[in-house]
Amino acid sequence: MFIEIHTTTANVEEAKRIAHTLVEKRLAACINIYPVISVYRWEEKIEEDNEISLSIKSTSRNFEEIRKTIRSLHSYDLPAIVSRKMEGDPDYLHWVADSTD
Repeated sequence: MFIEIHTTTANVEEAKRIAHTLVEKRLAACINIYPVISVYRWEEKIEEDNEISLSIKSTSRNFEEIRKTIRSLHSYDLPAIVSRKMEGDPDYLHWVADSTD
């Protein structure tokens, strides 16, 4: 099964470090990085922050190793790491499979 994993980081340098590591380790085929504004509750306060979002394309068999890698490189105590099933163009999905271990 193909998946898209989403996480956010505090800055673009951290996002690029995570992205390069995941692609170099062949855990992810492609990662899109883009700025977002996040609104969330943390320690009973409503927070609003500029963050960097990562959209990670991979296969479900890599999820646990991706999660561990993100946690090991991430500056947040509790980074958002969520996954959803990904469907798409068969040729693109074939490329995702070929680009990951």
